[in-house]
Amino acid sequence: MRAFDRTASDRFPVAVEAALRESGWHPGRWDIRQAEVWADGLRAHESPGGHRHRVFPAAVEVWAEFGGLRIAGPGPGRQLAPTPFLVDPLCGLHLARTLSDLGRALGTEICPLGEESPEPGADAPGGGRVVAVDPEGRVYGLDHTGDWFLGHSIDAALVTLVTGGLPERLTIDAG
Repeated sequence: MRAFDRTASDRFPVAVEAALRESGWHPGRWDIRQAEVWADGLRAHESPGGHRHRVFPAAVEVWAEFGGLRIAGPGPGRQLAPTPFLVDPLCGLHLARTLSDLGRALGTEICPLGEESPEPGADAPGGGRVVAVDPEGRVYGLDHTGDWFLGHSIDAALVTLVTGGLPERLTIDAG
């Protein structure tokens, strides 16, 4: 069963579902045309060093369901203050090398999903944590303080982001 077929009450905690609905999400939301536009835009971009984005179904499915939404947590957060999150993969357009480097370190590929914006109402890319996904649907965040694991799925990552959960710092095992 695909994620968008499930009932919302079985999928998200109440506060997360409320934040998603406030942003314009609803069960069954699916804009594959816009997701394909983003996929084409990422595939067409090449960095000055020749790096290209990898696009795969896990990313396209997130864009189709949540693309274009600006999702904000409803309260102060559990461990961190929630930061509004814009689902727009073009926020990571110029990070093909950075995402490729992270993917190589993790032994996978990484594709941008969007960005946490540090200022309310700031939809311009470039100021917050970039959020990305791998082919298995695991979600990561990259910012000036490091690389972070946000969840094993977009649903888990949304719970972390909306509720102000503490993400896990990614580290290199020296052993």
